[in-house]
Amino acid sequence: MPSLGADMEAGRLVAWKVGVGDAVKRGDIVAEVETEKGLIEVEVFADGVVRELLVEPGAKVPVGTALARIGGAAESGAAAGGEAETDGAGAGGAARVDVADAPAAAPGSAPGEAIGEPVESVGETAYGAAPGKTKLDGAPSTPAARREAREKQLDVGGVRGSGSHGRVGLEDVRGAEGDAGGARVASAAATGARGEGSAAEAGRVRATPVARRRAEERGVDLGAVEGSGRDGVILLADVEKAPVGVTGPAKTKAASPAEAMRAAIGAAMARSKREIPHYYLTHTIDLGAAMSWLEARNADRPPTERVVPAALLVKATALALKKVPELNAWWTGSAAPPKAEVNVGVAISLRGGGLVAPAIPGTDQLGLDALMAAMSDVVERARRGALRASEMGSATVTVTSLGDRGVESVIPVIIPPQVAIVGFGTPSERPWVVDGEVVPRTLVTASVAGDHRVTDGHHGARLLARIEKLLQKPEKLDS
Repeated sequence: MPSLGADMEAGRLVAWKVGVGDAVKRGDIVAEVETEKGLIEVEVFADGVVRELLVEPGAKVPVGTALARIGGAAESGAAAGGEAETDGAGAGGAARVDVADAPAAAPGSAPGEAIGEPVESVGETAYGAAPGKTKLDGAPSTPAARREAREKQLDVGGVRGSGSHGRVGLEDVRGAEGDAGGARVASAAATGARGEGSAAEAGRVRATPVARRRAEERGVDLGAVEGSGRDGVILLADVEKAPVGVTGPAKTKAASPAEAMRAAIGAAMARSKREIPHYYLTHTIDLGAAMSWLEARNADRPPTERVVPAALLVKATALALKKVPELNAWWTGSAAPPKAEVNVGVAISLRGGGLVAPAIPGTDQLGLDALMAAMSDVVERARRGALRASEMGSATVTVTSLGDRGVESVIPVIIPPQVAIVGFGTPSERPWVVDGEVVPRTLVTASVAGDHRVTDGHHGARLLARIEKLLQKPEKLDS
């Protein structure tokens, strides 16, 4: 599950666009994910063949959870029952590959923390442990084997593996289900650890993921249901048999997509203002030369091929950042090393309310026609809910322009983990002094908000001065 923002903790898998056995190439859309910012398309970042889909549609999983397993095209299923190896440790084994690289670790995750376990739903597993946190003792096992063991309430650590180095496969777990020997089923010690091991565990309701989902649908209070599964685990049948009256409090009305987005934006901006020591600078820039050049450039072009002033401002910002790289960075918690690439995020207001800021990769490398096409494309896809995960999580700086709203200036808030944001007001004709005379000129007020943990006002001033200089030679932006 890719991270699409510093405050994103989880996302819901809406649909798979591929199936097991499908060949995929880097950049292919393989899934759709729902977040507070809307529906996002997830890309694959490696060529190969889909070996396993680890998350079911409808499941909400934490950021960093592996969604699928991608293997090489020549991979052979050498494990028991044709099951492919998943840790990539041996020759021919398919390494697990997240279908979308998160730009940063999941919020709150520790370095090296395992987050790739298959997960049916957010919250507790059948034994009440958070997904990806349960320690599985004994021989190594495949994800399919672990999932089968969870469903059958078996202790995979007690299953005898038939694979290499004692690796437990899917068929080993299936064979262990009916085995009367104590070595293959959950041991009394394991049962005690699950049911009585801690004070926190003692007060936790234990239920299978499908039982939890059904209980939520019916409004059944799991705390009032007696489980018939091993060690009192609540199963689907227990929820279905729950009598009338065994219900929890009435459900509150779910937030609308617009309300959810507004809440997400508010939380992110509140966090930004709370944690980032902002400084603000503004500067008025003469756009006379840029507007005259742009008018001449667009004169013989059809409307669909014309470049708008916003593209000039975005390109000038991207090039200026190459001269002030300290502002083109992500805060990592203790430092903010400059990014090699300049991916400008373009703030887009949505018709239904809300705001997104997808990135345009390599903004500084694009000519104006290519940049204009890229901006038009992301605006169109943003407004129909078809942005990609890579676009939502890779911006190194954001530009917000309210040129069509008639405002003189904008004082923006930094979007974490970025360390700066640039704003532009509406270009308008105002009196300006040129060569000692007051003349009408097209002016725009540019602003920058910077992170004082990383830079000082000197850096922001250099950026604004560089943007101004570039806009006086607009033809140099078209390369």
